[in-house]
Amino acid sequence: MVYCPQMRTFPQQPEPDRDAPFRIYTAASLGAAIKHYRQEAGLSQAELATRSGLNRTYLSDLERGKETEQLRRLLRVLRQLGVRMTLQKADW
Repeated sequence: MVYCPQMRTFPQQPEPDRDAPFRIYTAASLGAAIKHYRQEAGLSQAELATRSGLNRTYLSDLERGKETEQLRRLLRVLRQLGVRMTLQKADW
């Protein structure tokens, strides 16, 4: 589709592939992946936190992309190795 000022139409952006793996480069990309999969599973933050033995506020911080010291270290190791982390739905 082409932009038409008279009709106010804009080219449509393709829908992101929801089955595509999330590429994790930053705390923000990890947070987006966690939130996506939590919502896909129909879980609240409180439910997921309880199931995983985490504090709900810690899970909230992760979803908002807050960089923890552990995550900072992990991402630094991955960068030094020249590899990336991807997350995708498991079939287990």
